[in-house]
Amino acid sequence: MHELGITQNIIAIVGENAQNKKVQRVLLEIGRLSAIMPEAIKFCFDICAQGTIVEGATLEILEIPGMARCRECGATFYVDKPFGICECGSVKLDLITGEELNIKEIEVEELCV
Repeated sequence: MHELGITQNIIAIVGENAQNKKVQRVLLEIGRLSAIMPEAIKFCFDICAQGTIVEGATLEILEIPGMARCRECGATFYVDKPFGICECGSVKLDLITGEELNIKEIEVEELCV
């Protein structure tokens, strides 16, 4: 399960960028073609966050569908695998979306003084 290592890295990156402020929410973008299972990330998140400024934060995951562009005819269409065939018959495709793993947003606690 490589999601454990990925989640540990996400927690580390979020912690470094939170500037020592308590993290309230993390929004991830995960492409459906990325071979990363969102449910496994959710499962690992609370465990990996224990003892860090990310502990107790809400995790939101936005799944990005796979999209490809045909090199032959230029058509753009959704794909559910990292390969496929265009309506024109070509298998020469460039993936446009679906392989993402991005930390899109980090929400931190602001202290009023």
